[in-house]
Amino acid sequence: MSETAPQPKPAQRRAISRPIFERTFSINSEQAIRVIRDSYHRLMVSLYAIDVILRIIGREETVDEIESIVSQMIAECAEQLQQEKSRLEKLKADNGINETPTYTHPREFVAKIASPQIAQFVELIRLLDQLMIVMDTLWLCQVISNKHCIAARLEWQQRLQRLANKIVTMERHAHQAAYAQGHGEEVRLARQESGLLDEPAKLSEDEDSLVNETDSDKAGVRNG
Repeated sequence: MSETAPQPKPAQRRAISRPIFERTFSINSEQAIRVIRDSYHRLMVSLYAIDVILRIIGREETVDEIESIVSQMIAECAEQLQQEKSRLEKLKADNGINETPTYTHPREFVAKIASPQIAQFVELIRLLDQLMIVMDTLWLCQVISNKHCIAARLEWQQRLQRLANKIVTMERHAHQAAYAQGHGEEVRLARQESGLLDEPAKLSEDEDSLVNETDSDKAGVRNG
């Protein structure tokens, strides 16, 4: 009986040394803190995973396309935030308000910038925080009502969360496409070696439904 020849061990891939910035910011508003807590880390992982997966299956042009789409979506959201911030700042000036509130529990946010898209989203979070500060100022000074302020806070928070969920969904689709093309084991190993989970992040039914909502949808008030 012939002995089975030992199978050669697969060559271990060398970890890639990637550039990264670490930047520390103070975040004041509860809405921006929630976006960081609920969406930021998952978004970082998804953008990195998309890059890993699509380059494995030889689709670098798709990586460039997705990066462009993500950048455009973030830029559009930033423009909307800036327009609303400018409108509220004018309202603040028209009412002769010079005060700015302090916050009881600000958080220190250490952002790990591993791609230009992550840098864009971090700036989006900071812009949301600035918008919330102006909005809270107008509320404390009785220029806008409590009901309006609660609804507006939630609406802007959910805009950023919807955007992050759309990007996570892109990762899930890229992952499924790689498996469908026969690259499943290669993708699984690459995800492990890159410090990612074997499977992409899963969205809850509620989060998944947000992906298909348009920014013009009215947000209902719910408990945070």
